[in-house]
Amino acid sequence: MNTIRKANPNDAQAIFDLKSRAILAKCSAHYTEEQLSLWAHGSVSERFIDDVVDTFYVSEIDGQVIGSGKLNTQTDVVDAIFVEPDYSGRGAAKKMLQFLEHLAKEQDLRLLTLNAAPFYRACGFVGDEVSTYHSPKGIRLDCVPMEKPL
Repeated sequence: MNTIRKANPNDAQAIFDLKSRAILAKCSAHYTEEQLSLWAHGSVSERFIDDVVDTFYVSEIDGQVIGSGKLNTQTDVVDAIFVEPDYSGRGAAKKMLQFLEHLAKEQDLRLLTLNAAPFYRACGFVGDEVSTYHSPKGIRLDCVPMEKPL
């Protein structure tokens, strides 16, 4: 059974590793090798661990982390929804997004934003204009900023 819980510092490496696997498995058709390499590689930093503790949630099956999601209630941003490639297409990402939306409503947030993919459009987010995302690692990625009224 897929359960979702608040992430803790011990989850940082698992989240980082699954993010890297998901990016390499699912994003290769959309970005260059250089972009993928910069985005998916590196190591867990103290800043990342702090972010995990502050904003991340994990999906687990039988105690194994199979997905992640992030809700920043200060900026109203949903981010970092990644699923292990072996669990892709089984509803784990959708369940995480629904969970984060529920948390946002509990915090009286009225609008969530994110940088999108077709998955988010299918979940009710809107936006079409291409923008450039500047990651903390210095990577520039084309994306579509999207939002969803709650």
